[in-house]
Amino acid sequence: MDAFSMGLLAAMGALATVAGASEDIESDVGSQSNPNSQVQLAAQVGFPHRIYNKAISGEPPSNALWCAVAAGTAMVLIEKFAMPALLSIALGAAVAALFNGVFSTTAYMGRNASQARFNQYVFLDVLRTHTTTIMAHAWITAFCITCISYIMAYVLPMTHPFPMPLIAMIWGLAVGAIGSSTGDVHYGAEREFQNTPFGAGLNTMDSGHIVREAEAGVRSSIDNAWFCAKFGGPATGMAFGLTVFLDNWRATIFDPATQGVLVVATGVVIVIILNIYNKMLENYARKKYGPYPEYKGDIEA
Repeated sequence: MDAFSMGLLAAMGALATVAGASEDIESDVGSQSNPNSQVQLAAQVGFPHRIYNKAISGEPPSNALWCAVAAGTAMVLIEKFAMPALLSIALGAAVAALFNGVFSTTAYMGRNASQARFNQYVFLDVLRTHTTTIMAHAWITAFCITCISYIMAYVLPMTHPFPMPLIAMIWGLAVGAIGSSTGDVHYGAEREFQNTPFGAGLNTMDSGHIVREAEAGVRSSIDNAWFCAKFGGPATGMAFGLTVFLDNWRATIFDPATQGVLVVATGVVIVIILNIYNKMLENYARKKYGPYPEYKGDIEA
Protein backbone atom coordinates (compact mmCIF):
# COMPACT_ATOMS: atom_id res chain seq x y z
CA MET A 1 0.00 0.00 0.00
CA ASP A 2 1.64 3.24 -1.15
CA ALA A 3 1.12 6.77 0.13
CA PHE A 4 -0.98 7.68 -2.93
CA SER A 5 -3.51 4.91 -2.26
CA MET A 6 -3.68 5.81 1.42
CA GLY A 7 -4.31 9.45 0.51
CA LEU A 8 -7.15 8.42 -1.77
CA LEU A 9 -8.65 6.31 1.02
CA ALA A 10 -8.47 9.25 3.40
CA ALA A 11 -10.18 11.46 0.82
CA MET A 12 -12.91 8.87 0.30
CA GLY A 13 -13.47 8.63 4.05
CA ALA A 14 -13.73 12.41 4.35
CA LEU A 15 -16.15 12.63 1.42
CA ALA A 16 -18.26 9.84 2.91
CA THR A 17 -18.39 11.61 6.28
CA VAL A 18 -19.76 14.77 4.64
CA ALA A 19 -22.18 12.72 2.51
CA GLY A 20 -23.57 10.89 5.54
CA ALA A 21 -24.15 14.08 7.50
CA SER A 22 -25.83 15.88 4.59
CA GLU A 23 -28.00 12.86 3.77
CA ASP A 24 -29.31 12.63 7.30
CA ILE A 25 -30.12 16.33 7.51
CA GLU A 26 -31.75 16.25 4.07
CA SER A 27 -34.05 13.45 5.17
CA ASP A 28 -34.83 15.26 8.43
CA VAL A 29 -35.81 18.47 6.64
CA GLY A 30 -38.14 16.46 4.39
CA SER A 31 -39.39 14.04 7.09
CA GLN A 32 -38.24 11.07 5.05
CA SER A 33 -36.87 9.29 8.10
CA ASN A 34 -38.69 6.51 9.92
CA PRO A 35 -40.95 8.91 11.91
CA ASN A 36 -42.45 10.26 8.67
CA SER A 37 -45.54 8.11 9.23
CA GLN A 38 -46.18 10.10 12.41
CA VAL A 39 -46.11 13.32 10.37
CA GLN A 40 -48.62 11.82 7.94
CA LEU A 41 -50.93 10.69 10.76
CA ALA A 42 -50.71 13.90 12.78
CA ALA A 43 -53.39 15.89 10.97
CA GLN A 44 -55.78 12.95 11.03
CA VAL A 45 -55.64 12.77 14.84
CA GLY A 46 -56.06 16.51 15.32
CA PHE A 47 -52.50 17.81 15.01
CA PRO A 48 -52.10 19.80 11.78
CA HIS A 49 -48.54 21.07 11.38
CA ARG A 50 -45.98 22.96 9.32
CA ILE A 51 -43.54 20.08 8.95
CA TYR A 52 -42.43 19.18 5.42
CA ASN A 53 -43.21 15.59 4.40
CA LYS A 54 -41.71 14.16 1.23
CA ALA A 55 -41.37 10.46 2.04
CA ILE A 56 -41.75 9.14 -1.50
CA SER A 57 -39.91 5.98 -0.47
CA GLY A 58 -37.39 4.83 2.08
CA GLU A 59 -34.07 6.62 2.26
CA PRO A 60 -31.98 3.81 0.70
CA PRO A 61 -33.80 3.56 -2.68
CA SER A 62 -34.29 7.31 -3.02
CA ASN A 63 -30.62 8.06 -2.34
CA ALA A 64 -29.62 5.26 -4.68
CA LEU A 65 -31.64 7.05 -7.38
CA TRP A 66 -30.11 10.49 -6.74
CA CYS A 67 -26.56 9.14 -6.65
CA ALA A 68 -26.99 6.93 -9.73
CA VAL A 69 -28.46 9.86 -11.69
CA ALA A 70 -25.57 12.10 -10.64
CA ALA A 71 -22.92 9.49 -11.50
CA GLY A 72 -24.59 8.54 -14.78
CA THR A 73 -24.73 12.18 -15.89
CA ALA A 74 -21.12 12.74 -14.84
CA MET A 75 -19.95 9.61 -16.66
CA VAL A 76 -21.59 10.72 -19.91
CA LEU A 77 -20.03 14.19 -19.65
CA ILE A 78 -16.59 12.73 -18.91
CA GLU A 79 -16.50 9.98 -21.53
CA LYS A 80 -18.60 11.45 -24.36
CA PHE A 81 -17.86 15.16 -24.06
CA ALA A 82 -14.38 15.02 -22.46
CA MET A 83 -15.38 17.49 -19.75
CA PRO A 84 -13.23 17.87 -16.61
CA ALA A 85 -14.16 15.34 -13.95
CA LEU A 86 -14.83 17.83 -11.16
CA LEU A 87 -17.12 19.96 -13.33
CA SER A 88 -18.91 16.87 -14.62
CA ILE A 89 -19.52 15.58 -11.12
CA ALA A 90 -20.83 18.97 -9.99
CA LEU A 91 -23.24 19.12 -12.94
CA GLY A 92 -24.35 15.54 -12.33
CA ALA A 93 -25.10 16.36 -8.70
CA ALA A 94 -27.10 19.38 -9.86
CA VAL A 95 -29.25 17.15 -12.09
CA ALA A 96 -29.82 14.79 -9.15
CA ALA A 97 -30.81 17.73 -6.93
CA LEU A 98 -33.36 18.84 -9.54
CA PHE A 99 -34.84 15.32 -9.57
CA ASN A 100 -35.02 15.45 -5.80
CA GLY A 101 -36.76 18.82 -5.91
CA VAL A 102 -39.43 17.60 -8.32
CA PHE A 103 -40.22 14.50 -6.27
CA SER A 104 -40.19 16.48 -3.02
CA THR A 105 -42.55 19.17 -4.34
CA THR A 106 -45.11 16.74 -5.72
CA ALA A 107 -44.99 14.60 -2.57
CA TYR A 108 -45.43 17.54 -0.20
CA MET A 109 -48.24 19.20 -2.15
CA GLY A 110 -50.06 15.95 -2.88
CA ARG A 111 -50.03 14.72 0.69
CA ASN A 112 -51.04 17.98 2.31
CA ALA A 113 -53.74 18.68 -0.26
CA SER A 114 -55.24 15.24 0.33
CA GLN A 115 -55.51 16.04 4.07
CA ALA A 116 -57.39 19.33 3.67
CA ARG A 117 -60.40 17.80 5.42
CA PHE A 118 -58.26 17.54 8.56
CA ASN A 119 -57.30 21.25 8.41
CA GLN A 120 -53.88 20.45 7.00
CA TYR A 121 -52.82 23.14 4.52
CA VAL A 122 -50.18 23.56 1.85
CA PHE A 123 -47.87 26.26 3.20
CA LEU A 124 -46.19 27.99 0.28
CA ASP A 125 -43.48 29.54 2.46
CA VAL A 126 -42.61 26.09 3.80
CA LEU A 127 -42.57 24.72 0.25
CA ARG A 128 -40.28 27.53 -0.94
CA THR A 129 -37.76 27.51 1.91
CA HIS A 130 -37.62 23.80 2.68
CA THR A 131 -37.47 22.48 -0.89
CA THR A 132 -34.37 24.51 -1.66
CA THR A 133 -32.78 23.35 1.60
CA ILE A 134 -33.56 19.74 0.73
CA MET A 135 -32.09 20.16 -2.77
CA ALA A 136 -28.93 21.77 -1.40
CA HIS A 137 -28.26 18.87 0.95
CA ALA A 138 -29.10 16.37 -1.80
CA TRP A 139 -26.52 18.07 -4.03
CA ILE A 140 -23.85 17.69 -1.36
CA THR A 141 -24.66 14.00 -0.86
CA ALA A 142 -24.74 13.23 -4.59
CA PHE A 143 -21.53 15.19 -5.22
CA CYS A 144 -19.57 13.44 -2.47
CA ILE A 145 -20.73 9.94 -3.39
CA THR A 146 -20.12 10.54 -7.09
CA CYS A 147 -16.59 11.68 -6.20
CA ILE A 148 -16.08 8.45 -4.25
CA SER A 149 -17.40 6.43 -7.19
CA TYR A 150 -15.12 8.30 -9.61
CA ILE A 151 -12.08 7.56 -7.45
CA MET A 152 -12.99 3.86 -7.27
CA ALA A 153 -13.72 3.57 -11.00
CA TYR A 154 -10.92 5.69 -12.46
CA VAL A 155 -8.24 6.72 -9.96
CA LEU A 156 -7.41 3.89 -7.54
CA PRO A 157 -4.53 1.66 -8.68
CA MET A 158 -6.89 -1.32 -8.37
CA THR A 159 -9.87 0.14 -10.22
CA HIS A 160 -13.38 -1.17 -9.64
CA PRO A 161 -14.84 -3.62 -12.23
CA PHE A 162 -18.30 -2.00 -12.04
CA PRO A 163 -19.17 1.25 -13.87
CA MET A 164 -19.39 4.49 -11.90
CA PRO A 165 -23.23 4.74 -11.83
CA LEU A 166 -23.54 1.25 -10.35
CA ILE A 167 -20.95 2.01 -7.68
CA ALA A 168 -22.80 5.23 -6.84
CA MET A 169 -26.11 3.38 -6.62
CA ILE A 170 -24.63 0.89 -4.14
CA TRP A 171 -23.14 3.65 -2.00
CA GLY A 172 -26.43 5.55 -2.22
CA LEU A 173 -28.24 2.52 -0.82
CA ALA A 174 -25.64 2.33 1.94
CA VAL A 175 -25.79 5.99 2.97
CA GLY A 176 -29.59 5.90 2.95
CA ALA A 177 -29.66 2.80 5.14
CA ILE A 178 -27.17 4.29 7.59
CA GLY A 179 -29.05 7.60 7.70
CA SER A 180 -32.32 5.77 8.27
CA SER A 181 -30.89 3.80 11.21
CA THR A 182 -28.19 5.92 12.84
CA GLY A 183 -29.61 9.39 12.28
CA ASP A 184 -33.27 8.67 13.02
CA VAL A 185 -32.68 8.09 16.72
CA HIS A 186 -31.87 11.76 17.08
CA TYR A 187 -34.88 12.93 15.07
CA GLY A 188 -37.89 10.81 15.97
CA ALA A 189 -38.16 10.07 19.68
CA GLU A 190 -35.99 12.97 20.75
CA ARG A 191 -37.44 15.71 18.57
CA GLU A 192 -40.96 14.95 17.45
CA PHE A 193 -41.94 13.25 20.70
CA GLN A 194 -40.47 15.44 23.40
CA ASN A 195 -43.71 14.97 25.34
CA THR A 196 -42.62 11.40 26.22
CA PRO A 197 -39.72 10.42 28.50
CA PHE A 198 -36.53 9.21 26.82
CA GLY A 199 -36.46 5.45 26.44
CA ALA A 200 -40.18 5.00 27.08
CA GLY A 201 -41.07 4.33 23.46
CA LEU A 202 -44.31 5.39 21.81
CA ASN A 203 -47.68 3.87 22.60
CA THR A 204 -49.91 3.10 19.64
CA MET A 205 -52.62 5.36 21.03
CA ASP A 206 -50.23 8.32 20.73
CA SER A 207 -49.43 7.79 17.04
CA GLY A 208 -49.42 11.14 15.28
CA HIS A 209 -49.29 13.10 18.56
CA ILE A 210 -46.25 15.10 17.50
CA VAL A 211 -44.80 18.15 19.24
CA ARG A 212 -45.58 21.17 17.10
CA GLU A 213 -43.91 23.95 19.09
CA ALA A 214 -40.33 25.01 18.48
CA GLU A 215 -38.00 27.15 20.56
CA ALA A 216 -39.57 30.24 19.02
CA GLY A 217 -42.97 29.88 17.39
CA VAL A 218 -44.48 27.04 15.42
CA ARG A 219 -42.12 24.22 14.51
CA SER A 220 -41.04 23.53 10.96
CA SER A 221 -38.61 21.03 9.52
CA ILE A 222 -35.84 23.64 9.59
CA ASP A 223 -36.04 23.38 13.38
CA ASN A 224 -35.58 19.63 13.08
CA ALA A 225 -32.51 20.14 10.91
CA TRP A 226 -31.06 22.60 13.43
CA PHE A 227 -31.48 19.94 16.13
CA CYS A 228 -30.14 17.04 14.05
CA ALA A 229 -27.08 18.92 12.83
CA LYS A 230 -25.77 18.84 16.42
CA PHE A 231 -25.48 15.06 16.73
CA GLY A 232 -27.65 12.98 14.40
CA GLY A 233 -25.99 14.28 11.22
CA PRO A 234 -22.39 14.01 12.46
CA ALA A 235 -23.06 10.53 13.90
CA THR A 236 -24.44 9.39 10.55
CA GLY A 237 -21.46 10.92 8.75
CA MET A 238 -19.01 9.17 11.05
CA ALA A 239 -20.77 5.83 10.56
CA PHE A 240 -20.78 6.11 6.77
CA GLY A 241 -17.25 7.49 6.66
CA LEU A 242 -15.91 4.55 8.65
CA THR A 243 -17.85 2.14 6.45
CA VAL A 244 -16.33 3.52 3.25
CA PHE A 245 -12.82 3.84 4.69
CA LEU A 246 -12.61 0.44 6.37
CA ASP A 247 -14.21 -1.41 3.46
CA ASN A 248 -11.74 0.03 0.97
CA TRP A 249 -8.82 -0.14 3.41
CA ARG A 250 -8.92 -3.93 3.63
CA ALA A 251 -8.97 -4.20 -0.17
CA THR A 252 -6.00 -1.83 -0.41
CA ILE A 253 -3.59 -3.33 2.11
CA PHE A 254 -4.17 -6.77 0.57
CA ASP A 255 -4.34 -7.58 -3.14
CA PRO A 256 -7.82 -9.01 -3.86
CA ALA A 257 -6.45 -10.95 -6.83
CA THR A 258 -3.91 -12.94 -4.82
CA GLN A 259 -4.94 -12.37 -1.19
CA GLY A 260 -8.72 -12.61 -1.40
CA VAL A 261 -8.93 -14.76 1.73
CA LEU A 262 -7.13 -12.13 3.78
CA VAL A 263 -9.44 -9.42 2.43
CA VAL A 264 -12.53 -11.38 3.53
CA ALA A 265 -11.00 -12.40 6.87
CA THR A 266 -10.05 -8.79 7.66
CA GLY A 267 -13.63 -7.70 6.98
CA VAL A 268 -14.99 -10.40 9.29
CA VAL A 269 -12.59 -9.37 12.07
CA ILE A 270 -13.61 -5.70 11.71
CA VAL A 271 -17.31 -6.60 11.95
CA ILE A 272 -16.71 -8.75 15.05
CA ILE A 273 -14.72 -6.00 16.78
CA LEU A 274 -17.38 -3.38 16.01
CA ASN A 275 -20.16 -5.64 17.33
CA ILE A 276 -18.28 -6.29 20.58
CA TYR A 277 -17.65 -2.56 21.04
CA ASN A 278 -21.31 -1.78 20.29
CA LYS A 279 -22.45 -4.27 22.94
CA MET A 280 -20.08 -2.80 25.51
CA LEU A 281 -21.34 0.70 24.73
CA GLU A 282 -24.97 -0.42 25.01
CA ASN A 283 -24.37 -2.06 28.39
CA TYR A 284 -22.61 1.06 29.65
CA ALA A 285 -25.50 3.30 28.54
CA ARG A 286 -28.12 1.08 30.17
CA LYS A 287 -26.27 1.02 33.47
CA LYS A 288 -25.55 4.72 33.35
CA TYR A 289 -29.00 6.03 32.36
CA GLY A 290 -31.43 3.17 32.98
CA PRO A 291 -33.71 1.67 34.02
CA TYR A 292 -36.13 3.80 32.01
CA PRO A 293 -39.40 4.85 33.65
CA GLU A 294 -42.69 3.41 32.54
CA TYR A 295 -44.64 5.79 30.30
CA LYS A 296 -48.12 6.55 31.71
CA GLY A 297 -49.22 9.51 29.58
CA ASP A 298 -48.14 12.92 28.42
CA ILE A 299 -45.63 14.89 30.43
CA GLU A 300 -46.95 18.27 31.37
CA ALA A 301 -44.91 21.13 29.95
